[in-house]
Amino acid sequence: MKAVEALIKVSIYFGHYRWVEKSGIGQARVNQTTALALQDEAVDVSTRYARDADIVHVNTIFPSSALLARLAMRRGQAVIYHAHSTEEDFRNSFFGSNLLAPLFGLWLRICYRQCHLVLTPTPYSRRLLETRYHLNRPVRDITNGIDLSAFRPDPERRRRFRERQGYRDDEQVVLSVGHYMERKGFPDFIRLARRHPERSFIWYGYTAAGVLSEEVRRELRNLPPNLKLPGFVPSYELAEAYAGCDIFVFMTHEETEGIVLLEALASDIPVLVRDIEIYREWMTDGVDCYKATTLDEFSERMEAVLEGRLPSTVAAGRHVARQRSLPEVGRQLLAIYRRLLAEREEAQRKPGRARNRV
Repeated sequence: MKAVEALIKVSIYFGHYRWVEKSGIGQARVNQTTALALQDEAVDVSTRYARDADIVHVNTIFPSSALLARLAMRRGQAVIYHAHSTEEDFRNSFFGSNLLAPLFGLWLRICYRQCHLVLTPTPYSRRLLETRYHLNRPVRDITNGIDLSAFRPDPERRRRFRERQGYRDDEQVVLSVGHYMERKGFPDFIRLARRHPERSFIWYGYTAAGVLSEEVRRELRNLPPNLKLPGFVPSYELAEAYAGCDIFVFMTHEETEGIVLLEALASDIPVLVRDIEIYREWMTDGVDCYKATTLDEFSERMEAVLEGRLPSTVAAGRHVARQRSLPEVGRQLLAIYRRLLAEREEAQRKPGRARNRV
């Protein structure tokens, strides 16, 4: 009887998943389902919508996803909307994104109101939603998490990566990961590679040519010979790259968390990240990472790390990743689910409070 009482049926919903599969949102689906599967408590997880689900956990912002969330609320199901995107991280993403950003922000407000609870990866993104989006919904933050079994240091992975890419064992390689976007710092990374022809640079990720900004197009027309762009690769191959490189340089201008950063930290690779607001709360310069703002600062600090002139931040960085392990994320998700169900049950006992305003 106790096991039956503990059972929670959850629909982890990613409408049009193929459209986001090659992004951090796609990785979030893997992390959420894996995190819940690692729990000893009875939880029945489906990646499709189920009418008898106790929790409908929506993760994408396509019209079909918003409509499904609204329908689930009308059917009396507890609905969570996961806010992976903001208007702020939509800007400087692709051609025309800045013009569309206000409309995108309006659409996000509509989506994130189709629920009883909004989840978002970090306190930074939570504050954005609470102060700028007027959602009239409670917002809680929970990390996307990191699979420590998939991303870890491994000499054999390092060997396979270097053999595949043609790097010598003593060659120092600078890594970054993401879409070809100004927001992700892709043009800055190319400029950094030009400044250091004696170093080898590699960027994993891809964005369709039709949506590239003019700045990105301009930089792609003049790539330096020491930069490789392998494109989008399977997760196991990306894990080998983390294990095989000497520093992860993350020149992003805006994030809601940055799963690739957690992957690098878990892989025991030194991290050099842009000094932006989101990383001032849980990343400490000179302790678990190094930070920079200008291209000159990135250049100087990268060289200092590679030449061993700065203390190692790897051990502290690994600790940051371990605090966000998938078993811990699963425990937090279950606690959130149980609390929401209890609150919904309590609200239904009180006349006039059973349904949120939409």
